Amino acid sequence: DFIALDRHNLQYLNWFEKFNCAYCGYANGLAGYLREVSARTEAYWCPIKHARRVRNPHSQYRAFEEYGDAEGFRDRMKQINDKRKSRRAV
Repeated sequence: DFIALDRHNLQYLNWFEKFNCAYCGYANGLAGYLREVSARTEAYWCPIKHARRVRNPHSQYRAFEEYGDAEGFRDRMKQINDKRKSRRAV
């Protein structure tokens, strides 16, 4: 889903352009994958917004607890723990 290598099929590209397109498709796909993994990791371990505005936040960020909201953070962590425990029980 993240890495798309299809531009090399375009007949109007020369070999060098095809190589560059393959590199970009791979590099940007890998970067997107790593961004998603790190976003989900942060959502699991530290779902707290930063004190200052973050430029171009990842897909999970809007659901994070507000900076300084201790009660919201504790509630969130309890939900995560409860979900993890219910998975183990199955």
